[in-house]
Amino acid sequence: MTFLPKLPLASWVDSAVSWIKDILGPFFDILTDGIGAVVEFFVMVLESIPALLLILIFAGLAWWVSRWTIALFTAIGLLLIDNLGYWDGTIDTLALVLASVIISIIIGIPIGIWISQSDRAQSILTPILDFMQTMPAFVYLIPAIIFFGIGVVPGIIASVIFSMPPTIRLTNLGIRQVPEDLVEASDAFGSTPSQKLFKVQLPLAMNTIMAGINQSIMLALSMVVIASLVGAPGLGADVYRAVTQLKVGTGFEAGLAIVILAIVLDRISQNIRITKN
Repeated sequence: MTFLPKLPLASWVDSAVSWIKDILGPFFDILTDGIGAVVEFFVMVLESIPALLLILIFAGLAWWVSRWTIALFTAIGLLLIDNLGYWDGTIDTLALVLASVIISIIIGIPIGIWISQSDRAQSILTPILDFMQTMPAFVYLIPAIIFFGIGVVPGIIASVIFSMPPTIRLTNLGIRQVPEDLVEASDAFGSTPSQKLFKVQLPLAMNTIMAGINQSIMLALSMVVIASLVGAPGLGADVYRAVTQLKVGTGFEAGLAIVILAIVLDRISQNIRITKN
């Protein structure tokens, strides 16, 4: 029991969301069209490639960046997905993940570079990143639906918010962990700040940055089921339908397809980072 009046926090948030929607409504419409076009482009490109050929491409990429066992698992796993009839859902899910991760990289890496150069910016953004990672993902869907409507776009927006912090954090960490003597040496040779960043700090931090991108891929993929609640297509929609209809076998098949796709993307992105050593 409290003796203080309840703060009208919910009404404040509702008013802020309404105000933002009124002011930035046209911008959100443009953003919705742009993100939707990007996802449709990825789906069109992936669907234009025959399933068997795309499986061979993924297996070849896994062999190139890793070893033959990963390539064999990739081929068998993707063939199993195709055999079970979830190939189209896998393509939709892959397009959603690609769009989410690309947006996370485009926004996250510059922010990570910025806060690596400023302790004040880092102190301001760190609590925001903590908030983004700890807030339940379902909560992001509420304003996303209000701003962007039902469909794939609010799912991608929620995925970006949820998956971007690792890219920002590890970009910042990688640059800050560059040995100080190398930074001082570049200063001694008269390097400009941009030369020092692009020729010394970023190349040496690339392994850590790639680790952040790998984590962003996994977090974006973990959002596919939640994104299906707002109309996003893909394997998450199959899982959601199985849950609502209590179809255990169908849910297991769709869940297994998500697991296989997650392992394939994780192993390939991890070993791209390793091969850059």
